[in-house]
Formats: sequence, C-alpha cells, structure tokens
Amino acid sequence: MKVSYYPGCTLKTKARNLEESAVASLAALGVEMEEISRWNCCGAVHSLSDDDLIHQVAPVRDLIRAMEQGSDTVVTLCSMCYNTLARANRLMREDDVKRGTINAFMDEERDYAGEVEVVHFLTFLRDRVGWETLRSKVKKPLAGMKVAPYYGCTLLRPREVAIEATGHPTLMKEFLSALGAEAVDFADKTLCCGSYQILAHPEAALDVSGRILQSALDAGADSLILTCPLCEFNLGKTQKKLLPSRKISREVPVYYFTQLLAVALGLDDAVCRFDLSDASALEFLKCKKLAGGQPQAG
Repeated sequence: MKVSYYPGCTLKTKARNLEESAVASLAALGVEMEEISRWNCCGAVHSLSDDDLIHQVAPVRDLIRAMEQGSDTVVTLCSMCYNTLARANRLMREDDVKRGTINAFMDEERDYAGEVEVVHFLTFLRDRVGWETLRSKVKKPLAGMKVAPYYGCTLLRPREVAIEATGHPTLMKEFLSALGAEAVDFADKTLCCGSYQILAHPEAALDVSGRILQSALDAGADSLILTCPLCEFNLGKTQKKLLPSRKISREVPVYYFTQLLAVALGLDDAVCRFDLSDASALEFLKCKKLAGGQPQAG
C-alpha cells in the first residue's frame, strides 16, 4: 500500500522525531508514505477572517500537488497541518464563490474542488491499517506504561473537521491499547497548551502547560503522548521552567505518538530520534526495558 504524505515544515527540522518514527513505523506495517512533491508551508494556522482568501492559497496548493500525484488521499502527522489542510479543503468543496476566487489566484495550478481527502495519521491507522493488524505487529508491548493521551485543540476543533467527536474522544485510547499500554484519561486532554502565547505571554502559557501536565499526573499517568510540535515544545521543553516554579510536582516524559508506535513495533531506537526529545523520554523507556542505548543522530 502507498499513500501520499504531507510533512509540513517543522517535521523537517525540530520535529524529525515525529516524522522519522512515523515513516519507519508505516514501512514496518507494509505502507509506503510518498511525500508529495513541491509542497509548501500550509500556513500553520487557519485564518480566522472569512474574507482572508489569500491565506487559503498555500494549503490548497498542497492539495493540488497531491491530486497531481494521482492521489485521492493525503496523510498528515502534525495536528496543526491537518487542521489547516482539512479546513481549506472543506471550503473548496462547499463554497462555490470562494473556490472560484482561490482558483483564480493560481496561474500555474489546475482548478481544485476538494477532490483529495485529508486524513490524519491516527485515523489512517484505525481505518486503513486497523487496530487488530497493528496489535498483531507489536513486538514490544508497552505493558506497564500508563500513558495520558493529549489531543490539544486542532484535532478536535472545529467539529466539522474533527478526527472524532469532541466530547469523549477514544481514538488515542484505542491506539495505546493496541500497543499494550494503559491509556489514562485526564480532565485537560483537550485544553489548549498555550499555543503561540509561549512567545507573546510566556507566563500565561506556562501556567496552562503546568495545569495540563499536573492534571495527567493527578490522574495516575506516568507519561504523555501528543501529535503537535508546538504542543511538544510547550508541554515538553518547558518542564525545566515548570519544575522550579512548582507548577508540576515531577517531570513527565513526553512522546510523539509515533515514537511509542515505533518502540512497540520493535524498531531501532535511532528511528525515534530521542536525541531531539528531552532526556527523560529515553530514560523512562530504558527503565521499562523498552529501549536500549543512545540512538544515532541523523
């Protein structure tokens, strides 16, 4: 099986631990991720202004690239990229006037009317691979891990493009169960991590990051998974600031969901790029005898 794949910008730099673990994992599951050619930044966030149509050109161009590649589906990993592409796609399918204007902006590209389906990696695993198939491929069950699944904002909002119903999401729980881990539900799993407020109002962002992490700890989790590079920064990289200020009671190992997928499939530590994660991530897996030595940097 082959599927078109949109990486987005951060996955080629600071979030290579998200991308490389995902590509290696799907290969182990018999799926080839074919990166779309000539992709550009999707814009990172969907414009909040209804008449800001020029903002939609970037994500639509990416969808056209997938269509030109002969694909009817494009898979994304970053939840913000998923949200941006899926909302632009919905606009092109449902609004004749705006679709015409956006297509008119592009001189070189063919017209686009939403022919490509935008799918998040988690949904692809559930619907195209299947939990039973995934469970049968697990070589290192994550037994003994109590993992809090963190959704954040953009996987579940707005409801028109949500990967599942917002109220009681279960997709990550099903994913963790297939890997042999215990999913720990916690109250703040869909609370915004602070997003770009970490730059504009860092103290406010640190307050909410601390709340999310402590909520997971209070629920009994020993680690946390997520899907977004910005969430990984706010919930992972900021813990050195959260600990001294006592916003969290102890360190929480934070993983991209694809890193734990690769571990469970028995892949080499190197594909998980733990060198880009906080040291606690690899150390915790070593304590659980799920990971070995220091991975090679690529």
